[in-house]
Amino acid sequence: MTDTKVYFLDGGTLLLDGFHVFWNQGPGGEVRIPAYSILIEHAEGRFLIDTGFDYDHTMKYLAFEKPTQTQDQTMPGALKLLGLEPKDIDVVFNTHFHFDHCGGNKFFPHAKKVCHMAEVPQACKPEVFEHLGYSDLSFSVEAAEARGRSHELINGQTRENTTFEGVEGDFELAKGVHMIFTPGHTVGHYSCMVERANDRPMMLVLDAAYTKRSLETLCQASFHLDPAAGVKSMLKVREMAEKHDAELFFSHDMEAFQTYKTGPDFYS
Repeated sequence: MTDTKVYFLDGGTLLLDGFHVFWNQGPGGEVRIPAYSILIEHAEGRFLIDTGFDYDHTMKYLAFEKPTQTQDQTMPGALKLLGLEPKDIDVVFNTHFHFDHCGGNKFFPHAKKVCHMAEVPQACKPEVFEHLGYSDLSFSVEAAEARGRSHELINGQTRENTTFEGVEGDFELAKGVHMIFTPGHTVGHYSCMVERANDRPMMLVLDAAYTKRSLETLCQASFHLDPAAGVKSMLKVREMAEKHDAELFFSHDMEAFQTYKTGPDFYS
């Protein structure tokens, strides 16, 4: 793995109202959005950025988002398309713990786990308006116990194999894999910029801005903790992307996602 490869693992789709995607702007009406995870194959190991949503959980707690997910779009299924299994992943980095970014964590008990130091405490005791966002607690025994839902844990989760290394600020996850602290959407949200040997850097905006239009207009999603911090984070992403001539990739932009390489196709 001398050259870094970046894979987008298609995890299915969710349905939101336009006013949730474009807070206080709209237009309203149903908007189907993609959900995906990012696998970075690197000389230092295989790094998985987020793990998508769990269909059964989403149907139980957020059925109004009308999830669609095939077997190939589950975490094990998406990895199988690449000839991999969950055991082949070395590190799981969760950019935050909203349900559509941590639903597959349960498949990686062996992997090192990393997140912002404030994210697990926030999932343990979220603001009243964050409860649905932080509804899938299968990523953490600590969070599930704190919320009185340890009975929902499956796949042999223990406090030890769901313990996270807490980080803060900007840092390198691996050489050329830059984690960019972009709070606002959640207390500890991260974006990511990946250097490539054969092309411009990739700026993975993640949920700092759901769509290209969101970043251009500084319009965040309605699911947020701190809108003022969110705007500052979007400006930070824009400035870094311009400084490094980075190619932008968005987390929940269906029009853009339909042009992205997915499955066994990769960026390098």
